[in-house]
Amino acid sequence: MEDLSELYESYADEVKYFLICLTSNVDLAEELTQETFYQAVKTIDRYNGKCKISVWLCQIAKHTYYNFLKKEKRNTHMSVENMMQMGVDIPSNADLPDVEIVKRNTLISRHKEIHLLNEPYREIFLLRTSINLSFKEIGEIFDKSENWARVTYYRAKLKLAERIDLDEL
Repeated sequence: MEDLSELYESYADEVKYFLICLTSNVDLAEELTQETFYQAVKTIDRYNGKCKISVWLCQIAKHTYYNFLKKEKRNTHMSVENMMQMGVDIPSNADLPDVEIVKRNTLISRHKEIHLLNEPYREIFLLRTSINLSFKEIGEIFDKSENWARVTYYRAKLKLAERIDLDEL
């Protein structure tokens, strides 16, 4: 295992770039990069060498970011409750541009992943989630059974989940 300072020097920029892509916020990415390496030092004994060290660090970075979002959600929720009790006007999501950027980027990336699915998975997934068609209606569109539509939708969800998990490494 490399010396910890060498590890940081070798991979900090890569982790920071990954976090910038994830968060769309340079300052937040820098802060999360520091936290990522702190977590890596704490858990270095768990690194088993089955993947590249950069992949392992990006996994830690991803989880660090998700923990940050959970914490922010709790803090925002608590702040809203406190503000309501005090009779203060509550800011809309428009007042929170970073949250909107993250939501928008997440939606765009998910939408891209959906469109990378092969047919009929893509169409069935979209018919079910976008138009809210029943499995019976989807089966009728494809001249198949309701059960076929159900199973194909389930498989589409699995394929999409695999794609998303692989991209987040």
